[in-house]
Amino acid sequence: MDTEPETRSPWEGVEGPTEEDVSYCIRCGLCLSACPTYRFSLRETESPRGRLVLLSKAIKGELELSENFADHMYRCLACQACNAICPVGLKPADLCLAARHALHEVTPTPPLKPVLFKGVFPHTGVLEAVTRPVALYERSGLRKAVNAAGITRLLPPQLRDIESMLPDRLSLRGARHELADVVPARGERRAHVAYFLGCVQSVLMAEGSRDTVEVLAENGCEVVIPKDVKCCGMPLVGYGFKDEARDLARHNIDLFEKLDVDAIITDCATCGSSLKEYGHWLADDAEYAERAKAFSAKVRDVSEYLVELGIRPPACKVQARVTYHDPCHLCRAQGVRTQPREVLKAAGVELVEMEESDVCCGSAGTQIITHYDTSIGVLERKVDHVADTEAEIVASGCPGCQMQLRLGVKRRGLDVRVVHPTQLLAEAYRKGHRCESLKKRGRG
Repeated sequence: MDTEPETRSPWEGVEGPTEEDVSYCIRCGLCLSACPTYRFSLRETESPRGRLVLLSKAIKGELELSENFADHMYRCLACQACNAICPVGLKPADLCLAARHALHEVTPTPPLKPVLFKGVFPHTGVLEAVTRPVALYERSGLRKAVNAAGITRLLPPQLRDIESMLPDRLSLRGARHELADVVPARGERRAHVAYFLGCVQSVLMAEGSRDTVEVLAENGCEVVIPKDVKCCGMPLVGYGFKDEARDLARHNIDLFEKLDVDAIITDCATCGSSLKEYGHWLADDAEYAERAKAFSAKVRDVSEYLVELGIRPPACKVQARVTYHDPCHLCRAQGVRTQPREVLKAAGVELVEMEESDVCCGSAGTQIITHYDTSIGVLERKVDHVADTEAEIVASGCPGCQMQLRLGVKRRGLDVRVVHPTQLLAEAYRKGHRCESLKKRGRG
């Protein structure tokens, strides 16, 4: 009697999702209510449940590993909302990331991907060099002139929006060159910490990095800033370069192990979630497994650490109406929700909560480039909620979210500033120092 040949996984022998990983989905549909891409498109294939069906068929060999299949895996925002709501404990977002790695291993790699994820992100100096023309465009006044003349309106919508995402003030050198190797604590020293210079944060948003270090110093932290740090690895994981991401993790562990610090502080939600995962990434590495666990145990988001330490109240307050957007990699991946709000309250602002504050903004790093319509569709819903609060400022602890939100308020024509929570606390401290200085002068 003839029997059907046993099908084999198209990525057999490669690290990737297995049939067991996806077989427990009960098709209940709870994930649909939480998934931003499904809520925008209302397409089953753009839901976690739909992606798991596609994965199951691919693993069984019933579905070709086509560009269309890969696109569905990459369309996931990896916001982890489905992970949190799944009643049987499946993690569809993580499985999509794992599928990307398997696809990277067994299908042809587009030529631009290795250039970007092997040639740029692992090398901070290259990233700085690539972005320097963008900084010159802004600092020279050319950007202001181009926008005033309406030239950007002639660009295709996607290019126009990418230009709008750029911060209003860009550093020509980046925080790596502007910050001292060691920043002393102000007042009594309470802690000795290391600051992790993130890629996008330190290059495109150096002002935010400076403010974070300033806030740590104001709270009695002596801050060590290693300049040889490399990318946390998440951009590479997101595009399938998992082995290269592990190499970056090993480098960072080697670097920070030499420092006798109480904590490793980051002000980037994505960096923080990745650094805390090093123990998992290197669990099978005999040389680094325990070292990675020890490293990850020291990692803290800046808001998380400030609340643990106890925030020194500033002498003056920032008078502003502020709303807060929860970055996915902070609220779900790290479980840090209340602490950024405590930082904002310490700055003295009027905090107004927006609806769906923990729903993804549509950034996911590069979605504005790879899946423009979905990214903008998800963003528009977020901006609706921002507008409803009538806030003057939107705060968020992720540079990717900040850039996406900046685009959103500009598209809507809202007069709203976008900042990191520590920037408002830094403003409060500086305002307090000015007030104290004026008082001393008055007494003199």
